Amino acid sequence: MTKHTTPAAELHANVSVPFNQARAMPKSVYTSAEFLEQEQRHIFAHDWLCAGRAETLPNAGDYLTMKIAGEPILVLRDRDGEIRAMSNVCRHRMSTLLEGRGTVRTITCPYHAWVYNLDGTLRGAPAMTLNEGFCKEQIALPKVRCEIWQGWIMVTLNTDAPSPEVGLAGVRDLIPNLDMSTYTETYRETFRWATNWKVLAENFMESYHLPMCHAGTIGGASKLEEMICPEGTSAFNYHWILKNDSVPLALAHPSNTTLQGDDRRKTWLLAIYPSLLITLTPGYFWYLSLTPDGAGHVNVLFGMGMSADWIADPDAASHLAAVKALLDDVNVEDKGCTEKVYRGLLSAMGEPGPLSHLERPNFEFAQYLASRIPA
Repeated sequence: MTKHTTPAAELHANVSVPFNQARAMPKSVYTSAEFLEQEQRHIFAHDWLCAGRAETLPNAGDYLTMKIAGEPILVLRDRDGEIRAMSNVCRHRMSTLLEGRGTVRTITCPYHAWVYNLDGTLRGAPAMTLNEGFCKEQIALPKVRCEIWQGWIMVTLNTDAPSPEVGLAGVRDLIPNLDMSTYTETYRETFRWATNWKVLAENFMESYHLPMCHAGTIGGASKLEEMICPEGTSAFNYHWILKNDSVPLALAHPSNTTLQGDDRRKTWLLAIYPSLLITLTPGYFWYLSLTPDGAGHVNVLFGMGMSADWIADPDAASHLAAVKALLDDVNVEDKGCTEKVYRGLLSAMGEPGPLSHLERPNFEFAQYLASRIPA
């Protein structure tokens, strides 16, 4: 009788070889419901996830909602000006509280009108005075860890996870002259694609696909021979590409005297494990924050914004509109390519092939997954 090999075991075997002998990850790690359950438990419920940008919640009561490994989470700015996260489930009959994004003065349950303050403490509960065991002061929404890192709202269910400022210190060291906290988000949207979350993550991590997949947009703005893929860390991988002047916003602003030489036209691609993917240029950024929705779909938070010097430029609006239109077309191309990959993963004859030197980040991503999920 042939012994059943689990997707986790296949993944561990996949990363047991040197990079120059590596192949793409086994099909099962993308298509298996069993493996997805392990990802939710060991990765999404364990590591820091990105809820978006801090500047998009500027005022008290501004909120957004998210799910972490199926757990409804509420993120808001409280009356002291701090961004905090907490359970988005009422402490009475467990209705979810808020949806989407918006602004509230208090958090009111849509089921029985229990009302919570912005710090999560219970403010009031109708028709509870005859219940002698009810004590309003003892009820509050459970807190969830939330920290701001480089302008990003990072949230985790793990009370023991190292702070992003510690775990991701290498990002600041890597790019000391591009401070992401000084950029401002100008646009965001959400969408759902018919592919596995890791297919989209890997698509971001390598620029090998640019000339073909993005032939109609950005494929000609950089050359494969100019792409650099250094070794990453246990917390993130990265690479960079040098851009020509076809997109002015991708270059350092003329008033910028800090960046010199190739740094003025360098585009950084940062993959913060597990699912925050940031393209950072001297003029603008765009990002994807991914959440699996079953093995065959991914929910995506997509946003973009500008650096302080470019956002102050008199022509900022026209530059931004041009980049927004370009990225819309890029997303259409990426959607097509990544959904084709997932359809191929479901094929009986499909098999993972050897990796290019330009896919080192993909191999490191596989190593990260294997480090989290036991064989």
